Amino acid sequence: MMISSFYKKYSKQLIWGVFCTLPILTFLAELLPSNNDIETWLPSDSDVRIVYDRFKAEFGAEEVILVALQDGLNQPLLVESTAGRIETLPTVRQCWTPQRLKNILNELKVEPEQIEYRLNGLLMNSEKNVAGILVLLSDEGIKNRAGTVEGIREKLEYNQLIGKEVQLAGAPVVVAELDRLGSQKNNKKFFIITLLISLVLLYYSFREWKKTLATLGLTIWAINLTTALIYLGGGEMNFILGALSVMVMVFTLAISIHVHHYVASCIDEEDPLIAALRIAWKPCCLATLTTTIGLFSLTVSEIGPVIQFGYAASIGTFVSLITGLGLTPAVLTLWPIDPKTVHAGEQRWDFRRCANWLIDHSGRVSIATIVLVMITGIGLFSLKTKIDPLDFLPSDGRVIQDVRSVQNNLTELDSVEAIIDFGDEEIPFIKKIDRVRQLENTIKQHPAVRHTMSLASFFPKQFPDSPFETARLLSHAQSSHGKNDFVSDGDRLWRISARIHSNADMPQDLIYDELTALIDDPNIILTGVAPLLRRAQSQIFIGFWESFSMAFLIITVIMIISLRSIKAGLVAMVPNLTPICIVFGILGWFQIPIDIGIMMTASIALGIAVDGTFHFLVRYQSQFRLTRDSAKSSRDSLLMTGEPIFTAAVITGVGMIALTLSNFVPTARFGYMMASLLAAALIGDLVLLPCLLALRPKKSIEDETTDRNDSSDLPERQLPGAPHFLKQNQRGTKDQTEKAVA
Repeated sequence: MMISSFYKKYSKQLIWGVFCTLPILTFLAELLPSNNDIETWLPSDSDVRIVYDRFKAEFGAEEVILVALQDGLNQPLLVESTAGRIETLPTVRQCWTPQRLKNILNELKVEPEQIEYRLNGLLMNSEKNVAGILVLLSDEGIKNRAGTVEGIREKLEYNQLIGKEVQLAGAPVVVAELDRLGSQKNNKKFFIITLLISLVLLYYSFREWKKTLATLGLTIWAINLTTALIYLGGGEMNFILGALSVMVMVFTLAISIHVHHYVASCIDEEDPLIAALRIAWKPCCLATLTTTIGLFSLTVSEIGPVIQFGYAASIGTFVSLITGLGLTPAVLTLWPIDPKTVHAGEQRWDFRRCANWLIDHSGRVSIATIVLVMITGIGLFSLKTKIDPLDFLPSDGRVIQDVRSVQNNLTELDSVEAIIDFGDEEIPFIKKIDRVRQLENTIKQHPAVRHTMSLASFFPKQFPDSPFETARLLSHAQSSHGKNDFVSDGDRLWRISARIHSNADMPQDLIYDELTALIDDPNIILTGVAPLLRRAQSQIFIGFWESFSMAFLIITVIMIISLRSIKAGLVAMVPNLTPICIVFGILGWFQIPIDIGIMMTASIALGIAVDGTFHFLVRYQSQFRLTRDSAKSSRDSLLMTGEPIFTAAVITGVGMIALTLSNFVPTARFGYMMASLLAAALIGDLVLLPCLLALRPKKSIEDETTDRNDSSDLPERQLPGAPHFLKQNQRGTKDQTEKAVA
């Protein structure tokens, strides 16, 4: 009664508090910065990250933008003036053009035919008259990639270089586009569509606008509270964390719909709210606990965005619980449920025929469903991973088209960096150049390598016979532009940059392994973005199984403890595997690779499935204690909990389809996956679980006699929230049981 009095007294203040704090939370949520750096996909203490960080410290960040000018070789003055304008940007450190590199190579006495050979496929393409401008970013530019890209585009437009005349490519361009497409602002329109769809479906379920708008308002408040907490905790937004809003919406709406349904089911009780909360708190809290475990298990991954999502989503589940279980009663107190609406809803949603058919054919349905799960589950062993930032961009977008054009008409953007450590031994400079050239020739033997460049590329193939002339060349090279980017730590560390064919028949990780074997020198280390992606790709697969296995084991233990039965707990976990086996198994069968975004949906799906499982099992336990008839208990529990489980899945699942309209690939994939997983979870919770439990053998008469003494006074109190026809039959069920015992 204290809880009921609390809501009667403070419900209006609670709702006003939500309304007044929403603008503040929204403002804080908008301040959350974005960071889609590829290098953040691995922890700072991983071996490849340590090597890459050392590479950046010695040679500078691998942050360059390539500007490709069509017919630029016929307009050298235009190329130079464009490069000069770009260099005026404070975010740009330096620009290289074909003419500037030619001048350096001429000064260093490189043979004319060698100059053409070395620049062709790097900053020029003689066959297509394409000229490139290599833009090196300053520290300020690295911190503000989007601003740098925008500034370069403005300079190009000033020179009237627009449309197909010019293309921009490079990691900063891709990352800036990922930040833009994955930002909350860009995805807001699709999220609004999702909310509108949910609003319509909620109204269809509630049949009252005030209650519908208030429930959706609580959901928006929970989303902004979660995002604001992440901002205050120093977090960053990325293309994976963009799915957090949808996840919080799913969990909050699910709890709110369950609470609403329980109150509607208890409409004939003396205090419907108290009776409903007695039913709702246990499955909601258990589902939140297990869902949090499933999401927190993502933190075992080595991939930065996935770890962040694990922490953020764990916070989101508790916010959903507080909002759904704590604030929904305030909405239902201010706008009570009309009993007429309840009866109309019972007429709209009639599960009796379906439930009776499922339970009557529980054996066949169980076998058919398990066979389906097993057949699709075989595909799990064929799952493959793939990470390519370009796959996250829309295929018809400007950035991806520019990148493809640059790769086809000028040079490659993917590179593997070879770092040669000559140690402290005194080795003549010319011998080091010879050694680097030998390594370049070795690297060029690999069919996937299109072009290589090092400090040796700036020197002639044969040094002058005169030692004074050679000394002059070396002295000039020491102050030239080339050495700053290709030699470090005095002359100890040298760098060879190998450009990799984008249309190579073999994957990046295989190219990396073959180059490592080809070089076979402990003093040479390969690094760059490709090894980072290679490690991230392997960690996706490892993290997928580690996080899911950890979550599944812990949730199984909790399920066994809550059911107080090992056998029942194990049986109850079978349906929770259904969405994983079906959806991910199909991906494996059709050889659809999983990426970072797809991987994390496995733990979310487990949490969603467990949510419905707990709501069903809590009711099933109450029913079974009364009837000792598993088939009847399963049928009655399906009638009690089937509607809210189905309604929540339909509302959120249909809403997810709006995300598939996004031109940002991770958002669209997340929408497809979540809609599919929600549908598959219904198969587990409303088909397989009831049918499996219906096959449970009846309790013996002796067991009924023993247990009846503990529950003889329960029928009136144990089942608030049962449908009316179940309550009418409770007395008959009790009398029949007593007669059977007699």
